[in-house]
Amino acid sequence: MIVLAEKLTPEKALEGMKSWTVLELSEFIKLAEEKFGVSAAAPVAVAAGAPAAADEGAEQEEQVLFDVVLISSGTKKIPVIKEVRAVTSLGLKEAKALVEEVPKPVKEGLNKDEAEKIKKQLEDAGAEVELK
Repeated sequence: MIVLAEKLTPEKALEGMKSWTVLELSEFIKLAEEKFGVSAAAPVAVAAGAPAAADEGAEQEEQVLFDVVLISSGTKKIPVIKEVRAVTSLGLKEAKALVEEVPKPVKEGLNKDEAEKIKKQLEDAGAEVELK
């Protein structure tokens, strides 16, 4: 018996992608760019004779995804480990290793509000934290 595969339509492809993570979508885009020799970046139109400052502003996009990076656990590791566990739901051993192997990302790909909230929680526990 021969079974013919149904053609994948753009709508069906998008339905399948709904469950993907941001990392998986990013990987997919990179693969598609390499495979087809294209770029997903939007073209930037620059007016002739525009000042240099305007060019820099057009090229620089506002960051929308942030990584919370633990720079130092400070003098009190135990409260920092507790906060890392609360934020990441890691086990005690994994959270302790993360705190001891700084600088390390605690969470990645967060919106600004959520990243700021986690940064404040960790700083309140005594850690030094950076958003990237």
